[in-house]
Amino acid sequence: MKRFFALMFALGLTFSMVAPALAAIDVYDFKNPAQEKQFQELTETLRCPKCQNNSIADSNATLAEDMRMKTFELLKEGKTKQQVIDYMIARYGNFVTYDPAVTASTMILWAGPIGFIVIGFSILVYRSRKKTELSKDEALDDVESERLQGLLAEMAQQDTEATNNQTKVNK
Repeated sequence: MKRFFALMFALGLTFSMVAPALAAIDVYDFKNPAQEKQFQELTETLRCPKCQNNSIADSNATLAEDMRMKTFELLKEGKTKQQVIDYMIARYGNFVTYDPAVTASTMILWAGPIGFIVIGFSILVYRSRKKTELSKDEALDDVESERLQGLLAEMAQQDTEATNNQTKVNK
């Protein structure tokens, strides 16, 4: 019985190692090596919308397979690299390129962080200058000065009374 389970385990382990090798591999028939190179560059340049940060060459998603097939068909029709990229952008949006074009909608993404830093720095500078201006202008008048002296004297008297009480308790 032990041998049976050991044999089943070994077969299962072997199959799990061999299974990925049995996966289907896309085979495309190109007219020339230049077209094949252009296909490889395009599939590395275009991003899979489903897998986020994988290129369509690296992705195993069905959508990526469809995009690779469409790329192959467009190249076979004689479309240029830019025409294929433009087709994919028109179909899937700017997200399919790793280097999206600068448009009004993407400008916010580029300028936004810089704008926040500039605004934050400006607020810090404004607030630090405001505090120094207030401290220079806040001179005490005679009434406030007398009141401050009275409060300080009262606090000193309370401290001496507390010290005297403490020494009496300790004796």
